[in-house]
Amino acid sequence: MSNATTFPVIILGAGAAGLFCAGELGRRGVPSLVLDHAAKPAEKVRISGGGRCNFTNLHTAPDRFLSENPHFAKSALARYTPSDFLTVLARHRIGWHEKTLGQLFCDEKSPRIIRMLLDDLEAGGGTLKLAVSVSDIAREADGFRVETSEGVYRTRALVVATGGLSIPKMGATGFAYDLAERFGHRIVKPRPALVPFVFTGTEKENFAALAGVSTSVRASAGGARFDEAMLFTHRGLSGPAILQASSYWREGEEIRIDLFAGRAPDWRVEKRDRPRTPTAALLDDLAPKRLADHLMTLDPAPTAARLADVPDKTLDRFAAALSDWRLKPAGTEGWRTAEVTAGGLDTGDLSSKTMESRHAPGLYFIGECVDVTGWLGGYNFQWAWASAFAAAEALARHR
Repeated sequence: MSNATTFPVIILGAGAAGLFCAGELGRRGVPSLVLDHAAKPAEKVRISGGGRCNFTNLHTAPDRFLSENPHFAKSALARYTPSDFLTVLARHRIGWHEKTLGQLFCDEKSPRIIRMLLDDLEAGGGTLKLAVSVSDIAREADGFRVETSEGVYRTRALVVATGGLSIPKMGATGFAYDLAERFGHRIVKPRPALVPFVFTGTEKENFAALAGVSTSVRASAGGARFDEAMLFTHRGLSGPAILQASSYWREGEEIRIDLFAGRAPDWRVEKRDRPRTPTAALLDDLAPKRLADHLMTLDPAPTAARLADVPDKTLDRFAAALSDWRLKPAGTEGWRTAEVTAGGLDTGDLSSKTMESRHAPGLYFIGECVDVTGWLGGYNFQWAWASAFAAAEALARHR
């Protein structure tokens, strides 16, 4: 190999996983070259958490991740934990705070996390080249040949961290999948995840009229359920509970909404204690007025003016309907607004300990392109850090 164009490791993708892998390699004395077709690094890091970067979650555990093989992520997640990433932040004197449900955010703006990743890359002797397109990758006797718009590079080890298909306006492509298939990898069909639902017809009209209304619910899909907020939009439903459920939903299936979030009231008691109470007051403590007014138009909502005049069976049916509101989305908003990609590289073709390809020694896949998808709230960043750490550790050990 020519020294002029050779790097010990080349990393494709300057996102969270790619930059973190480069930094970890540098700390172990292995300089790397990071290539990305984008003009700026880590754009998804920049926009995450409303600009504050929800960089991990204290409740990280394998059951918070979706995959065709739910056991695959266990090794990497066990060897690199949220506490380990907090140690990195402490080294850089970056403050953080916890919000709800174990979500950890940077005290400063997201660019501070990006600066940290870039500083570690540079400190370890790494090189970052942006706005560089890769035209071809070929296997050679002692590594890989990477042809780019800036020339040809060679390396003994290649790490693919180019992400999935979510948010194409930020440059997302199917590059990782195309490359993986060339080397004999199987692909679990990618689909949008952590994405709002859209509806058609009367439901769309009703939800559009409620746009902006948010309420706490329990949303269920595909056997998973989430107790968080739901938001009505002009196209359908969004909010944390809905985004979470979307990762488990499949086209044509129903979603189920419990508007009581598992705490259904006993309206028979209300009727006994306050018989003259207006029926409309049933929902006073449940939902914002615009939503309550809409729910009172649904069958089997009670129509009598006072609770005393409402049959117990009607109250029971109404409570049951609101605790198991079944809806069939027309679809999702798709890749345009999906926060992550579900599916991706079949984990059966990768080592769970090193992220190395079982078909092409020296080829590694990390981050979002792998069939491991976390819940909302920092889990996907923790997968980026953990999978990158696993690859960097293995690469440094076998250099």
